[in-house]
Amino acid sequence: MTSKRPSFTDEEALDFHSQPHPGKISMVPTKPMGTQRDLSLAYSPGVAIPVLAISEDEDKAYDYTSKGNLVAVISNGTAILGLGNLGPMASKPVMEGKSVLFKRFADIDSFDIEVDTTDVEEFISTVRNIGSTWGGINLEDISSPDCFIIESRLREELDIPVFHDDQHGTAIIAAAGLINACHITGRNMEDLKVAVSGAGAAGLSVAGLIRHLGVKAENIVMCDSSGVVYEGRTEKMDQFKSAFAIKTSKRTLAEACEGADCLLGLSAKGAVTKDMVKSMAKDPIIFAMANPDPEITPEDIKSVRDDAIIATGRSDYPNQVNNVLGFPYIFRGALDVRARGINEEMKVAAAHAIAELAREDVPDEVAAAYHGARPSFGREYIIPTPFDPRLISFIPPFVAQAAMDTGVARKPINDMEAYRHSLARRADPSAAFIQGVQAHCKENQRRIVFAEGEEPAVVRAAFSFKNQGLGHPILIGREAQVQRAMEQMGIQPGSLEIINARLSDNNPLYTDMLYSRLQRDGYLKRDAQRLVNQDRNVFGCCMLKNGDADGMVTGVTRNYDVALNDALLVLDPIPGQAIIGMSMVINRGRTVFIADTSVTELPQGQDLANIAIEAARGVRALGFTPRVAFLSYSTFGNPMGERGEKVREAVAILDSMKNIDFEYEGDMNADVALNTGHKLLYPFSRLTGPANVLVMPAIHAASISTKLLESMSRATVIGPMLLGLEKPVQIASLGATVGDIVNLATIAAFDVDDVHTS
Repeated sequence: MTSKRPSFTDEEALDFHSQPHPGKISMVPTKPMGTQRDLSLAYSPGVAIPVLAISEDEDKAYDYTSKGNLVAVISNGTAILGLGNLGPMASKPVMEGKSVLFKRFADIDSFDIEVDTTDVEEFISTVRNIGSTWGGINLEDISSPDCFIIESRLREELDIPVFHDDQHGTAIIAAAGLINACHITGRNMEDLKVAVSGAGAAGLSVAGLIRHLGVKAENIVMCDSSGVVYEGRTEKMDQFKSAFAIKTSKRTLAEACEGADCLLGLSAKGAVTKDMVKSMAKDPIIFAMANPDPEITPEDIKSVRDDAIIATGRSDYPNQVNNVLGFPYIFRGALDVRARGINEEMKVAAAHAIAELAREDVPDEVAAAYHGARPSFGREYIIPTPFDPRLISFIPPFVAQAAMDTGVARKPINDMEAYRHSLARRADPSAAFIQGVQAHCKENQRRIVFAEGEEPAVVRAAFSFKNQGLGHPILIGREAQVQRAMEQMGIQPGSLEIINARLSDNNPLYTDMLYSRLQRDGYLKRDAQRLVNQDRNVFGCCMLKNGDADGMVTGVTRNYDVALNDALLVLDPIPGQAIIGMSMVINRGRTVFIADTSVTELPQGQDLANIAIEAARGVRALGFTPRVAFLSYSTFGNPMGERGEKVREAVAILDSMKNIDFEYEGDMNADVALNTGHKLLYPFSRLTGPANVLVMPAIHAASISTKLLESMSRATVIGPMLLGLEKPVQIASLGATVGDIVNLATIAAFDVDDVHTS
């Protein structure tokens, strides 16, 4: 399983960094700045209050400023990527990129600082003098051995985390891979014999960290361009290499590889030969991490050893040792406990966390990175990918706990489970909502039918649903086909309930029930029998109707309207309620519900009123206070047209009703409905705030707007959720991901209609 490196021209790269605005980062205020009062609070005179508080207790800066979520990325440009010493200004695009990664992966604010000096003492003095500005400092692209001196001194002189990622980032990810490689090959760390090619910043750091994992110092043979680092050697030695000098007769990398269990390459292209690989022990672990070209290619390794476990620093081979798996989440954990530093125990904890995550079943986001081929723990998947959304909630708690255990945390975390949930919300704004729904499901343990039970995505979703404790899944399908799919995925046979509609003992009961329902609509009994036998949606809905299951999810292989019509053959609308589709859109901390996205194509005035009532019920059941806006191309009659008239008619219908218990207004443009200050222009508006339920004038408007939001912004869309049926049925879109199916199954188990009717 490999992924192709993206190709682009030099011009495209330059355009990316220059258009539409130069650079990759900007500052966005976190407080409103719309009025004179806002400005007075933000600056003078209001700012004097926190100034005085901080003057009395400097730790208050964590409470009243952005310090606690702010990391500086600092370089002097003496070792930029693989390009060498090109100076501080040339390093700026890289440092901005590092800042972007901090924000993208761990929601950490970060700015780059380029220091124009190669003098170690001057560099240290500069950073020390501005150090109190930040919650942490990430040193980057500083040449060896200066980087060791700089980091060591700054760690002593500053009371915040200082972390040279070129050293420790690579070390932590490589250590995680080594933990899992040993797990696969049945080795113990204390018995491992390791050869290291490269005694620069990364090589020395990797060697140091694996010693903390249990590898014996005498079993690590460090090599540089002059050969083995041994006791008594004087050529090209320094205090940092000397710490890894051992008593040995080996003098070359080739000799170091003889009988070695592991080879860690952190040097240069071509440093390792096929003969070296041949000489290694059984099941050799070979991490060739030089970039852009490894010490030896995986193809060359495989040509002489078919038993090797291989990792590289490249994205076009399996097992990429990628620093982005580490530094964002290590800093996240360190910042969240206000750590005074990042110690070895925290690095070891991060390595164990990354290793553990690789052994978990992977989500769809990871599979997408492999073009649909789902990786699983093994020789070609010992390290998670940067696309894994679980990294943010998985790694920081390990780091934070290690910081607390070793006494470097200023602000210990009391509820680690709540902390994990808060981390998930940082990465995915829908996480808070989903967590609440999941908690309800875990308490109630509903039986949910997965109608298309032979589909691999559905099988995996059902297994995930059960594995998360969300309820009891029931797959409808032929047992042999379902079991075959389960075996291919590594799911234990018998772990999921499977029902074959044709062979079910309830088949006659369901047939009689369906025939009695449809006989006056032109259906013969054999028609009812055929539907029960052959249509899994119909069979699943019969299970719901008869009380043999509590909810159903379907739609992966059929169009939405087909699946809905199947359900309507068996199930009725809730009396007095409309059947609608409602999507939940979450973007930048704001949640909006859009209806109707999937059922009524061209609603009339009464339809729109019914949609609003049903949507408001559903939104309230999900824990929100509904404020409904009837959207149109017009705002309060300007300009007027046919669709606008239907919208105004719906508002008039609600006006005539006495039991409406939610705010509503219309006809309105979307920008007016969502504007917090729209009452300044329209003081008669009945909405007390921006709308959070948008009733669209037609299904095409609802569908198009939802898809646009999902595709062109960072919005998270859940749904459409089907509301108004007597039993909870949720219909996924064609080709839905496993995550989508699990979310809809969870909504079915939650049963929005049951919540707001009970």
